[in-house]
Amino acid sequence: MDFEPKWLAWEITRRCNLKCVHCRSSSSLEVQGHPDFSYQEAVRILDDIAGYAKPVVVLSGGEPLLRADVFDIAAYGTAKGLRMCLATNGTLVQAETCRRIKEAGIKMVSLSLDGASAAVHDNFRSQPGAFAGTLNAARLFKENGIKFLINSSFTKRNQEEIPKVYRLAKELGATAWYMFMIVPTGRGEDIMAELISPEDYEELLAWHYRMEKEEDELLVRPTCAPHYYRVVLQKAKEEGEKFERRSLQFSTGGAKGCLAGQLIALIDVDGNVLPCSYFPKPAGNIREQSFKEIWERSPLFRDLRDYKKYKGACGACEYVGVCGGCRARAYAVTGDYLGEEPFCRHVPFKLAQGGRK
Repeated sequence: MDFEPKWLAWEITRRCNLKCVHCRSSSSLEVQGHPDFSYQEAVRILDDIAGYAKPVVVLSGGEPLLRADVFDIAAYGTAKGLRMCLATNGTLVQAETCRRIKEAGIKMVSLSLDGASAAVHDNFRSQPGAFAGTLNAARLFKENGIKFLINSSFTKRNQEEIPKVYRLAKELGATAWYMFMIVPTGRGEDIMAELISPEDYEELLAWHYRMEKEEDELLVRPTCAPHYYRVVLQKAKEEGEKFERRSLQFSTGGAKGCLAGQLIALIDVDGNVLPCSYFPKPAGNIREQSFKEIWERSPLFRDLRDYKKYKGACGACEYVGVCGGCRARAYAVTGDYLGEEPFCRHVPFKLAQGGRK
């Protein structure tokens, strides 16, 4: 198998107690038309996945803690030999939650933190008290010996917070901090004007490069930013370094910057298998096909794995092997998932030689 699934996000509910401005699935507490599947179906899906591969499975949402059987699902996956993880906004975490996380064998929990203050985070999450809830969850996880990472999503409204959120993640005791550059899907389509500009994007990736060179405690990684690995190689070359830092190895996993449909996928609450959490185009449905069949035979996944089909600057780029451009962002902005990354300002050597400005 040339491309083995390493990470699967699984939307076990679309219900959520928050209404975040960027939510990819437009989640709310009452979701019409996308009901939770049964525990019996969850077992069938886990059996299907475990019978084919042993990826990390992240129970996500919506807010997965709204499902009464979330820990039963996690425990079953653990028993099948899967590395089970949990993605939560943190506001529903209590001491009892920590006990059940450990009992279910959940190996890692991710928390969302989009600002270094209540004013910023609560605005982003459209809920007063969300910031306090996340900090309380981090405290409880640390007290109970539960490893957690922090995901932070950024737009123009909170991009100035990026260094502050990074420092806060360290102070809270996170094992990793992932800087998400949002892809405009779901409710994110309503804030297209808030997307960080390509120029600022480049500067932030350069900041991340400098920050990561000094970071020796926290695993840090820009997410939905595959051209970071082009920046990494460019900067290292400029500085005369042989770059072997852990983020490049961890993020590419032997593939490239964009892992959609190559090492990762999302199963949504309706059973659709998507290339990633921000790529709302199904490769198939797990209620109609096995996961193995979808993963190995889907025309969509095969397209994403064939760099020769990439178009525009991405197709001509000398860094396609470590970057490839964000396929979800290309799809969201241009409607063509094989099109060029719209937020990358690098001019490939081939195009520069041809006179492209």
